[in-house]
Amino acid sequence: MKSILVLVGGADSDELVFETARAAALPFAAHLNFLHIHVGAGQAAVNSPHTEFASGPSLSHALRELEAQAKERSTRAEEHVRAFCAHSGITLCDTPVPTDQVTASWREETNDAMQRVIFHARHNDLAVVGRAKRPNGLPSDFLERLLLDCGRPVLIAGPVSPRTLTGTVMVCWRETADAARAVTAAMPLLQKAKRTILASVAENDSNIVDAMAGIARQLAWGGVPVESQLIVPDGRSPQEQISAAAKIADADLVVMGAYGHSRMREVLFGGFTQSFIDSADRPVLMMH
Repeated sequence: MKSILVLVGGADSDELVFETARAAALPFAAHLNFLHIHVGAGQAAVNSPHTEFASGPSLSHALRELEAQAKERSTRAEEHVRAFCAHSGITLCDTPVPTDQVTASWREETNDAMQRVIFHARHNDLAVVGRAKRPNGLPSDFLERLLLDCGRPVLIAGPVSPRTLTGTVMVCWRETADAARAVTAAMPLLQKAKRTILASVAENDSNIVDAMAGIARQLAWGGVPVESQLIVPDGRSPQEQISAAAKIADADLVVMGAYGHSRMREVLFGGFTQSFIDSADRPVLMMH
């Protein structure tokens, strides 16, 4: 894991995203590719509430305001990156250099935010993002689309800066293809972890014990000894039980597959993925 894409919004939440990315990069002396997309007023209007109802002078005013906000975000984005790198002792460089330290680069592009982010995510080992409190010109389902289309693991920052991502890691297992891909994607971090917990909620899968034993054996061959934790249903949703188990274990990172069922079903009825996207209380690494 040597190349990490870090999305920069130019908001107050940038610091959490940067610290999470740095925690992911430190064990590997990886390179942080900081990326900000300047979303122009025209594209921002498509994703901004109520703008579609404006017309005439109201529309012109709305577009000017959106463009001013975009320029301010872009200015703050670069300031945040340069201040963080200076404070953290991270060297900015555009080409690989022999070093055992984390390095970084800064890039700003304009418009086509969804396509550009997906493009760059596909050319990195990991993408690190935060949860946007406001649209900022991006689609409301930005994270979901990134997970579904980039083909890379996505690390979602939690609400507080992490001390590390490799102290205790909780791997959420379901007998699904996305969970298997998530384990593979997380292997570099798991191999650095001090403690790995393999957790699953015993719902209606009678083979879950054998399945967990098989995954534990695979991880052991990869040099990752695990503690298996089969959680007995207690009336709460599976995601609530996993969240509670992660809290008790003081997990630095939760690893899980994304959208084991169809995305539409999860959006309509809720589910594991949507719950952790919306409100996880710690960093979550997801893979579809």
